[in-house]
Amino acid sequence: MKKCWRWFGRRDKVTLDMIRQIGVEGVVTALHEVKNGEVWTENAIKEIKDYKERYGLCWSVVESLPVSEPIKYGGPERDALIENYKTSLANLGKAGIKTVCYNFMPVIDWIRTDLKYKQPDGSTTLYFDKAKFAYFDCRILNRKGAESDYSAEELQAVEELGHTMTAAGRDALIDAVILKTQGFVNGNIAENERNPIERFNEMLALYRGVDTTQLRNNLKIFLEAVMPVCDEYDINLCIHPDDPPYPVLGLPRIVGCDEDMEWILNAVDNPHNGLTLCAGSLSANPKNDVAAMAAKYADRIHFVHMRSTEVEPSGNFKEASHLAGRGCLLDVARVFERVKPDVPMRVDHGKEILDDSMMGYNPGYSFHGRMLALGQVEGLMAAARDELSRGFYSL
Repeated sequence: MKKCWRWFGRRDKVTLDMIRQIGVEGVVTALHEVKNGEVWTENAIKEIKDYKERYGLCWSVVESLPVSEPIKYGGPERDALIENYKTSLANLGKAGIKTVCYNFMPVIDWIRTDLKYKQPDGSTTLYFDKAKFAYFDCRILNRKGAESDYSAEELQAVEELGHTMTAAGRDALIDAVILKTQGFVNGNIAENERNPIERFNEMLALYRGVDTTQLRNNLKIFLEAVMPVCDEYDINLCIHPDDPPYPVLGLPRIVGCDEDMEWILNAVDNPHNGLTLCAGSLSANPKNDVAAMAAKYADRIHFVHMRSTEVEPSGNFKEASHLAGRGCLLDVARVFERVKPDVPMRVDHGKEILDDSMMGYNPGYSFHGRMLALGQVEGLMAAARDELSRGFYSL
């Protein structure tokens, strides 16, 4: 697999000079300064591409070219926004960029309730606490009908949290769920938003009446519209799994399991309609066998996120070591080193170790923690290649 690294542009505290020193072969980035729905111009694409190449690094993957919310919920602006998306794809194709990752998660990208969950060794990691998230949904958002989405045990936990939750704790949840992650990843809500709850509820309201069938249909409309551009410029468009991989906040989610992946690939059966295999997102659902999914869909997987999770009996989960957890990353490496060794891969959601916590990195995107993860994954890749050369491959 080709070793890549997610970089958030010139304002990223992890610089290209740092990246090129640790064995990275390609950069995964986007035009983060361009508002969702606006066209990525040829000049803007060329400028950032040339900037990376001055450091000896290529632009391997776009992550992400955001799909605007009206495309997802089927708003009146959908057709115009799809045309903008097609123009941006064409401009990327003209620049020779062939892999574009995107997601189709309504309103919200990946969700965690704790961005600095303390580990016994002193490092911190990302954590999803179902009770805290239920509290956020029922007591902070005050979403109508939210209680019906949770078990009696979870609602009891919400009640207990209500007695102990401080104002600072509430603010931390809002910061973690809405501002810190969505601000730099999804772009729907700015990190300096003054009324995040009000704005968030406004966005949720746009999906009123949109169920799984409708969201799937809207994805199909989008894919059918953009595939001719992908065909013309040989661009692989690869959808990222939902994180966590199940419905949240009353919103449908349609990229969480084997059935979902099969539906997406069959709905628009074009080799350029592909998948991003995020081992971390998928492993947060105990029903998912990530290595089996990798093997089954390898020919339509155009980008790989190597990370893993540990899932507790309660359903809570945290980022695991890249050598452990349900992601089974050695088996994933075995699949791709055998059948698709040139697929771009990046490590994801590294812990904060050493001085990472003092550097102000984006949550999940530390330098030293991801550098450790990259070393671990390089070892897995080497082991898989050695097995292959010796002729005893297990997958």
